[in-house]
Order: sequence, then C-alpha cells, then structure tokens
Amino acid sequence: MTQIYRLVTKIPLFQEMSYKKATIYNVLLAISFFSCQTEDQKYIPDVSDIVVDVKVRRFEKDLFSLDTSTLETGLTQLEGLYPVFDPLYFGQILGLDGERIKPEEETAYIKGFITHPPIQQLYDTCMVLYSNMDEEQAEFAQAFRFLKHYFPELPTPDITTFISEYTLAAFIYGENSLAVGLDFFLGTAYPYQAINPANPAFSEYMSRTFTKEHLVSKTMQVLVEDLLGEPSGERLLDLMMHNGKKLYILDQLLPYTQDSIKVEVTSKQMKWLNDNELEMWAYLLGENLLYSTEWQKIRKLVDYSPNSPGMPDEAPGRTANWLGWQIIKKYMRNYPETRLRDLIELRDAQQILEKSRYKPRR
Repeated sequence: MTQIYRLVTKIPLFQEMSYKKATIYNVLLAISFFSCQTEDQKYIPDVSDIVVDVKVRRFEKDLFSLDTSTLETGLTQLEGLYPVFDPLYFGQILGLDGERIKPEEETAYIKGFITHPPIQQLYDTCMVLYSNMDEEQAEFAQAFRFLKHYFPELPTPDITTFISEYTLAAFIYGENSLAVGLDFFLGTAYPYQAINPANPAFSEYMSRTFTKEHLVSKTMQVLVEDLLGEPSGERLLDLMMHNGKKLYILDQLLPYTQDSIKVEVTSKQMKWLNDNELEMWAYLLGENLLYSTEWQKIRKLVDYSPNSPGMPDEAPGRTANWLGWQIIKKYMRNYPETRLRDLIELRDAQQILEKSRYKPRR
C-alpha cells in the first residue's frame, strides 16, 4: 500500500541569572565578542537555465464535478486519471479501507461526501481562493529548479491538490509526488478554531500559518523530510541537528521565501530569535538540555508549540530547531565543499557541532 508521510513559564534566565548560569552566559558573551557579527551571506545559484515541467492536477475539481446520477462510471474514470492517488485518497484519507464501510456501500458513501452541504461549502471556499494556481505553480517551479540543481538524480515532483475535511495538509506519495490539502490553506480569517476548539491543530498559533503564503513551504517540507529520513538519535542535540538540516535544505530550495514563513513564526518572533541567539544557547547549556532524552522536557523546543518553556513569553516554540539551523549554517560555511546529499548523510550530531565551531551571536 502506498504510504502517506504525514505532516500532518517564564524563568529568570533572561533577567536575573544564578551564578552558574551567569558564568556560562559571560563566557559565551566573551566568545561572541570575537565572532563574526555580520549577517550570513547567502549564496543563491543561478538556476534560470534549468527546465522543469510542473504539473498541478486538481483532484478535488475532478471529484466534485462528477455527475452523481452516473457516479459509479465517473469514479471509474477518475481512478483512470489518478491511478496512484485515487485509491490512496478514498482508501486511507476517506477511510474506505476500513471495516465500517462495505465495498457495496462505497459509491453511496462517496456520493454523501461530495453532496454534504458543509463539504460543498468547503469546496466552494477552496475554489474562491484557488480557482487557478498559477502563482503557486510558478513558486513550485522555482523550488523544483533548485531541487534539480542540488539533487539532479531526483525526478521533478508533480502536484495533486485535494480536500479532505481537514485531515492532511501535505504529504508525499508514489515515486516523488506531492499532495496538497487546500482546506489547510484558507487564510487567517477562516474559522479554523471553531471546527474543533479542543484540537491544538486548530489553535491560533497553528492556524496562523494556514495561508496561501505558507502553502509551498509547508509542502516542500514533507519532501525534505522524506530526503532526511529519521533523526539519528533521541537527544535534544540529535533532534536539533536533524531539524536544523531540514531548515537549511528548505532554505536552499526556497531562498527567496521569508525566513519567518520557513520557520513558521511571526516577523516579530523572527526578530526575537535573531536578537536572542546567545541567550537561547546559554539556556540550553545551563539547564543541561543538550544531551537530554526526556521528551517532556525537550518536546516544545523541537516540536510544534506556542512557546518554549523556560524562555520569555516573546519566544516562539521550537527554538532549538532554529539554533540547529544556525549550527548547520556554520558547519556548511566551514566546509563549503559539502553537498546537500553529503549533509544528509552526516549522522553524528556531536561531530557536526564540534566541527561547526559554533559561536552564538550576541
């Protein structure tokens, strides 16, 4: 079966520090005084001569335009158009592979789905925003040129759009195909939080990124995740290096996209990250978190969260990932001959840290 890759307290460190923490901070401060204080110089290769053929296939349009009076015939034709995605969509996303829907009931179930008024309204909303996807197609094309530049052996992905009633935002399937759930990119004004107030996936800090501006970046993330595979270990350092690689590669594929979109934070939070690099690093060292495997202690530093425990209210979640990105950037500056494929194959997080000679900026 085709596999879906899912996307899906404040403490006084930054104000009043203990002697131990203050000592670490002062050492780091002294080191940073002698480190380069200029902004990173980003090299962007010229990919204008790379030709890519980007296909965006609109599965939701083809599905919802079926004649319900001859639905069974239409579904057979739809499967012919989408031989890989069609069984995946109906079987795994809509759940027709389960025991609760008998094979003879599947057509009736699909008819009920595409004619259900709330689903029809959701489809109509998607069509208002995405009647055509020329802008997104152009952005994908640019990303795929960079993908071909850095990974010439990879086939150019095709894009399949769909709606799933808020099940999946994006995933990779088949050989190298990308699927985009348009109902996860309807904008900040869309009432996501009213759908299921108890579900953190629809909380304000998450739904803030359910916009057209984030569509390509979030979709490219799953491609990068597939390239990277699993983290090399369970320590915070392992997760930092893994997620730092993810952000670094994403940045190479989307060099003209704002960092705040790739990191999925507000512009204000992005400024906070840039302004507090030294303090964040000192906190991880002072709390002995770098080599911790206690998930409850480190989860919000690397996984989706509205905040990073132990840091000021202004700090977003997943701050350790951002630090991991800075370490990877430093490593790549030290070893410019390293290709992205080579970076992916580097599995020793401690070695990456040591060879990076990372020194946080003030």
